[in-house]
Amino acid sequence: MDLGASDDGGSPGGFFALRTGAPPAGGAHRPLARLYAGEDGPLTARVDRVAARLGAPERRVGASVAHLGLAARLWSTALGPAALHGRFPDLEPAELHWDGALTSPDDLWWAGSATRPATVDELRAAVQEAHLVPLHAALRRDGNISPRLLWGNAGSALAGALRELTRWARAQGRPEAAERAAVLVSGLLDHPDLAGTVRGPRLRRTSCCLYYRCPGGGLCGDCVFDHAPRTGLEARPPAP
Repeated sequence: MDLGASDDGGSPGGFFALRTGAPPAGGAHRPLARLYAGEDGPLTARVDRVAARLGAPERRVGASVAHLGLAARLWSTALGPAALHGRFPDLEPAELHWDGALTSPDDLWWAGSATRPATVDELRAAVQEAHLVPLHAALRRDGNISPRLLWGNAGSALAGALRELTRWARAQGRPEAAERAAVLVSGLLDHPDLAGTVRGPRLRRTSCCLYYRCPGGGLCGDCVFDHAPRTGLEARPPAP
């Protein structure tokens, strides 16, 4: 089920989709609450998988990119229905199941049924406090990665969700949904952890996710850099 879908069946896209019900039996989905409580194996495997796929020269690059993808999913599955319907799923970590080997929408299954009103405070509690804070702690247990980079990713992921939702809403003749999303995101970005992570009307980030360090990585569309800096890693073999 796409909880970000509009009443006429349109959808902002896969990042906004959320499978509902219990995940398939026998699969690798686990409640995110278990990860946050210290069961780090699935996150470590996800970082390893992303780092290998990218040929990342440093593990923290794989960790950053893996984090950015999950943060984008968490923000999108809340922001989409909040903007379109005025409520969003209560993404309780014990009821939100994740399999880091899969991509959207199959990576997340929501076994809950409760919803929350679409306010800044409720979104912050459901995503930032319930998920991002413990997720950042788990990633720092996994390896050396700075809090500034992680919150920069979180701000970038939120801004990216807003851009995609705005593009879709305008194309669908739903300007009011785009306006609601913009108000909610503005309020969320006012929190000390997220303030200053993006700037300007294009919400360009003020830090870098490190993707440019990967072979052929280049720069993301909202990167703080105008040109990829030289890293000193160009001639080095990939890290083991």
